[in-house]
Order: sequence, then structure tokens, then C-alpha cells
Amino acid sequence: MAKTKLVWKGGMQFDAYTAGKDVPIPIEAEAKFGGTGEGYQPKPLMLVALAGCTGLDVASLMKKMRIDEDVKDFTVNVEAHMTEEHPKYFDKVHVIYTFKGQNLNREKLTKCVTLSESRYCGVYKMFRSFAEVTYEINFIEE
Repeated sequence: MAKTKLVWKGGMQFDAYTAGKDVPIPIEAEAKFGGTGEGYQPKPLMLVALAGCTGLDVASLMKKMRIDEDVKDFTVNVEAHMTEEHPKYFDKVHVIYTFKGQNLNREKLTKCVTLSESRYCGVYKMFRSFAEVTYEINFIEE
């Protein structure tokens, strides 16, 4: 069972704690709703969860396929469109994988991404229940 604890700090600020971690994640409303701008907003953290989940999958698969040493830089960017009506939510999400390095094995790197997005990343599956999720892969040879 996954657990998260949210502790109210007053006003529009909270500290979030995940299971087994003592370091708080400051959560707050946007400035226009009484926040200070110092904390994180919940919806962007959902995109962090998606990038983190698939990024960890891909990194693990690169290591298993023994292609991780050829990759000098790897980034996952997530772009999302939010609906106009309330409650506002992400209805379109686009994940961009970028690999930089020499002699990149494009076939194996593509397999790492497709395995993550289709089989391993549970956050991908959750997002697909409420949004159209697409992805692209970029290779930069150095």
C-alpha cells in the first residue's frame, strides 16, 4: 500500500511526506490563490511522477541491455495541455525522450522507451485513463 501524508502549515501551504522519507515536499496554491510561489503545485508534480517513472524504467533497461555507457545525456520532458473548464485537468500529454552520445543504438533505445510506455510504467497507465498520451524520441550524436 502506498502512503502519503500531507501536513497543513497554515494559509495555502502544506508539507507532503512520502512513505519512509523525512524530507518534506512543500505544496501550495498558486500566488493568485494565496500561495507564496515557494512551493510546488500538485498538477505539475503529476508530470514529474510520469517523467520519473518512465525515466527510471528506461535507465534500468539501458543498463540491462548494456547500452547505458554510450548514452552521455538522457532527458525526459513532459508537455501537457490543460482543459479550460473546471475541474481543470490534463487531457493531452506528450513525453519527449532525448538521448545524446556517440554510436547510439537507436533500435535498443527505442525498445527501452516502448517497453516503459507500454508495459512497465504504471504512471503512464494511470495517465492514459484520463488523457491522450503521446511520445517522441530524439537522438543527438556527438
